[in-house]
This record gives sequence, C-alpha cells and structure tokens, in this order.
Amino acid sequence: MLKPYKKFLTASLVAVAMLGASGCSSTQKPTASIATEVDLIQEVKTASSQLIANTKGLTLGAPVLAATFADIDDLQQSSTFGRTLSEQFTSALSANGLPVIEVKMRDSLFVKERTGELILSRKLHSLLQAHDAQAVLLGSYAIGGSNVYVNVRIVRTSDNIILGSHDFSLPLNRDIKAMLPRKR
Repeated sequence: MLKPYKKFLTASLVAVAMLGASGCSSTQKPTASIATEVDLIQEVKTASSQLIANTKGLTLGAPVLAATFADIDDLQQSSTFGRTLSEQFTSALSANGLPVIEVKMRDSLFVKERTGELILSRKLHSLLQAHDAQAVLLGSYAIGGSNVYVNVRIVRTSDNIILGSHDFSLPLNRDIKAMLPRKR
C-alpha cells in the first residue's frame, strides 16, 4: 500500500522541482537599450552645466580650445560621436559665456579626415600660445555592452592640471551606434 503512495510522492516532488526550476529561468527579454530614446543635445547641456559647476580656476573672458573627443581604446581615433560631443560641448560652453576658440580655422592643429581635431603634444604648445588659451576642453568615450561612457574635462594649459571634469553615460541606442565606427 505504501508503494503507490511513494511513487505518487516521488512524482509530485519531481514535478514541483521542475516547476520550481523553470520558475527560476527567465523567458523575459532584457530591456533593449537599442530602442531607448536619448536627447543627446539635452544630455550634453546637462553634462556641460555639471562640468562648469565642477570647474575651478578659469579666468573669465580668457579663451578655451576644444578638441575632438577620442575613443579611449585608441586616443588617435575618434568618430562621428566624438566629433558631435565636441561640437555640442563647445556650443554649451559658449552659451554659458565661456569664450571657445574655433580651431577648425587653424592649420596648426592635427586634423585627420573623418577623425577630427586631435591635439598632439608637439603642436599643442604653439597652438595655445597663438591663441593665448587658458585651457583645453578634452574628452574621451568608452563603448560598453549597453552604454557608452563619456568623460569630459577642462585642463589648464600652463601646467596640465585638470580644473574640472564630469563623467556620464548614455544608452547605446540606434542613433549613438550609428555615430560609432563599425566593428571590424
């Protein structure tokens, strides 16, 4: 008489265990950041405000140079995304009353086609002297699995001291992916 009950109990325990195990596995798809909407202009304006708030030691009225944001994995490379960040930060800083020098009009800056303005140390000194720039806006970005991480800083030209910096991340959505280099 115990044998049928034992078989029933064993079968029931196996069924409960299987149900429990299947409850642990997720059939939900992870939220896709590819479809996430991002107002890049507003995100940069917010980041620019944070950068200005974090920056100490700038002389009002003295100019700042801006360089293209570089790929953290290869600082000699940038992308449409890096050039766009540089342009948007330049606009935001200028809108906040900081004089920003337009370096595209100079030939003493290293401009690489489809890369942008990358400030090289050997050219930097003469460029800064020519413009009497007090600081340089620099930035880098790192591409993650579902986000792109951005660092922006203002560096004093006389001694390379960072006067202010700000970090932020953006979801790696369709727009941002389209501005980054294609994986090889």
